[in-house]
Amino acid sequence: MRHVLFFTAPMLLALAASTAVASDLPEYKLVIKNHIYQPSELKVPAGVKLKLIVHNEDATPEEFESTDLNREKIVLSNSSSLVYLGPLRAGRYQFFGDFHQDTAQGRLIVE
Repeated sequence: MRHVLFFTAPMLLALAASTAVASDLPEYKLVIKNHIYQPSELKVPAGVKLKLIVHNEDATPEEFESTDLNREKIVLSNSSSLVYLGPLRAGRYQFFGDFHQDTAQGRLIVE
């Protein structure tokens, strides 16, 4: 039995728009090195969707985690992961590396 998928023009436009929007988001970068986030404070604009690139330079995996932002993302060693955020209200949002909570700490400052 063959299954054939049919897409309407509005469905295709919505798919194309969502792909274009994700690539047009402003990007911000965090680096994990020696189990420490660099920078430890990252300023981003309020009311804007954004893409956070978390790059792990360590030889072990880390987990970007934030209860304030309701996000968890594994970042493999010598790899990067994307975390999509926003739009966020002005304020301070804590994040940490779940595997090295004693040293991997930081905050997102939304202005």
